[in-house]
Amino acid sequence: MTPLGRLLNRLGKDIETIDLQLPVAFRMLMLSTLSVIQVLIVVSISTPLFIIVAILMIIFYIWILRYYISTARQLQRLISINRSPIFAYFSESVQGASSIRAYNAVSIFFNNFCEKVNTFINIKYASQTASRWLAVRLELIGNGVVLAAALLSVFYKGSESMTAGVIGLSVSYSLNITLMLNMLIRQLSDVETNIVSVERIKEYSETENEAEWKSANPEDQPPPKWPIDGVITFVNYSTRYRPELELSLCDINVTINANEKIGVAGRTGAGKSSMALALFRIIEPASGQIIIDGIDISKIGLHELRSRITIIPQDPVLFSGTLRFNLDPFNEYSDGDLWSALEYAHLKAFFKIQQNGLYHVIAEGGENISIGQRQLVCLARAILRKSRILVLDEATASIDVITDSLIQRTIQDQFQDSTIITIAHRIHTIIDYDRIMVLDHGKVVEFDSPKNLMANKKSLFHFMVHSQE
Repeated sequence: MTPLGRLLNRLGKDIETIDLQLPVAFRMLMLSTLSVIQVLIVVSISTPLFIIVAILMIIFYIWILRYYISTARQLQRLISINRSPIFAYFSESVQGASSIRAYNAVSIFFNNFCEKVNTFINIKYASQTASRWLAVRLELIGNGVVLAAALLSVFYKGSESMTAGVIGLSVSYSLNITLMLNMLIRQLSDVETNIVSVERIKEYSETENEAEWKSANPEDQPPPKWPIDGVITFVNYSTRYRPELELSLCDINVTINANEKIGVAGRTGAGKSSMALALFRIIEPASGQIIIDGIDISKIGLHELRSRITIIPQDPVLFSGTLRFNLDPFNEYSDGDLWSALEYAHLKAFFKIQQNGLYHVIAEGGENISIGQRQLVCLARAILRKSRILVLDEATASIDVITDSLIQRTIQDQFQDSTIITIAHRIHTIIDYDRIMVLDHGKVVEFDSPKNLMANKKSLFHFMVHSQE
């Protein structure tokens, strides 16, 4: 997942640079270039030998510029990179302010934030130092140009064409050419350093898009009531997060029957969450298929797939708005349906005593209710949809045991006719499921009933159960 700070940086500072700073830098670069050409022509006509000085000056400028721009570009890239962690850390600290205060960790977070700011300031200071380095050398060369123009004027003083007015014109324009060349170099370096923002935005603009939202071919569209049974079949399925990475799931061949309750277990990094991501096509297959009720999910649109499957994630997703909006954002259900879902989710009593009931305002991320209540709101949302396939991605990993038991009991009661896939953090939550799928290094190493797996003392599941006791 792309860090929030990186998105804020690129959609904020980088876009601002492209929209506001780069156009000005390009305009000033063109004006400076034309001004330098104009001054060179005037001075060279009045003092022909100045052409030699101008050529030497340009060589020195190019030599200095080669050193400066390569350094300035990398420093600007480092500035942009180190700005992202500051944005991310600040945003995360604001969101978790209540937890930070509760655990008396304000000083820790403050010190960490200061470290990130100090790193950024050090790089910014290096960038400013490089700019001063350039300024000193440009001024030295500029003063040399003025001196050369004055000496050449003295050299030509006996010439009939070299009047006092021409000498004054030559010296005054040599002063201008110093100013104009300094401006030209600065604008060129600004364009070079700010072009980093274009590179960073271009990287995102060329990021490969997800598949089509809806099926382009009407023949590929699933039936309106799909999935009807909830049979899921993995056929030689493999996937990875990026082309250059190793497979996160490798050659999966399993069938999950209708209404079956499947627990997915495994060590950290075994590929449990990858299976949930694969079902929603958040990661695409490297090979093989996932077939739901006879339909290859890679053939249908993402909306047609994701709107028919429900997931309760480990981190509950709630938006700033009313409770009703969080449960039913498209106004598809009546108030009675919503209260019924809240009752099944053991939240009706809590929201009934709130002043606005269904219109109780939920803060961004659900900050004004407990973590357990946030997860129960997600459960109520799942109850409303009544999908034939329900995925729980370690949904109870970060909540207390009481809320965990409430969720498990509600799922057993309300989703008897659904196929359930539970990615388990606590093994006891799936011990009564129909079958357990044990993953290891992206492969299915065990897939049997809990009873049979527990009977085999050499099984990985048997070891995991006893390690949590």
